[in-house]
Amino acid sequence: MTEEEKTLEAQETTEELELAEEVRAAEEAAEEAELEEIEKKVSARTTVLEWLKDILIAFVIAVVVLQFIKPTVVKQRSMEPNFYTDDYLFVSRQSYKLLGGEPARGDVIVFRSDLTTEDGHNKLLIKRVIGLPGETISIHDGEVYINGEAIDDSYTMDQFTNGEMAELTVPEDSVFCMGDNRVVSIDSRSENVGCVPYDAIVGKVVFRLLPFKDIGVIKNPYKE
Repeated sequence: MTEEEKTLEAQETTEELELAEEVRAAEEAAEEAELEEIEKKVSARTTVLEWLKDILIAFVIAVVVLQFIKPTVVKQRSMEPNFYTDDYLFVSRQSYKLLGGEPARGDVIVFRSDLTTEDGHNKLLIKRVIGLPGETISIHDGEVYINGEAIDDSYTMDQFTNGEMAELTVPEDSVFCMGDNRVVSIDSRSENVGCVPYDAIVGKVVFRLLPFKDIGVIKNPYKE
C-alpha cells in the first residue's frame, strides 16, 4: 500500500470516527432532551398535586375551624362604646354546646332574632346577656333591677337605661339581652325580640381582631 493510499485510508477512518462521535452525541442530546421533558412533566404534575393537597388541607381546616368559630362584623351602633361599626369579631359556636357551659351575665352573644332582613332571612343580633333563666328583671328610673337589686351599668354608653319595664321573669333556657348603647338598641325590651332562647344563640363573642388597636379577648364587665 502506497503512502498516499495509507493517508487516504487514515482520513476515511478519522471521518468515520468523527461521524460516529457526532451520531453518539446527537443520540445523547436527544436522550437528555427527552429526559428533561419527562422531568418537566413529572415536576409539573408534582406541583399540581402539591397545590391540590394544600388546597384540600386548607379547605378541611377551614371547615373544622368554622364549626367552632364564626367571624362576624358589627354593622350597628347598639353595642357602643364597647363595639363599633366594622369591628371584626370571632364568635365561639361551641361555648354553650360542646363545652357544656351556659350564658353568664355580661357575656356578649350573637343570636338569631325574629326580625328579618330585606331578603327575608332572620336577622342576627349582637347583644349582652343581662337576665338569666328564672331571674326577675325590671327597668325604672334609668336603672336595671335583677331580683329587686340595681345592677352596675357603668360600662354602657350613657350609664342609663331608657324606658320603663314592669317586672318580668326570664323563662327557662332563655336569657334577657340588651345592647350597651341602650338608647338606640332594639333588644329584649322590645316585643319584636323578647327573651332569647338558648337554641337561637349562635355563639359567644370571644375575640376582637379589628381594629388592631383594640385586638384581644372580650372581657365580661361583671367578672372583672
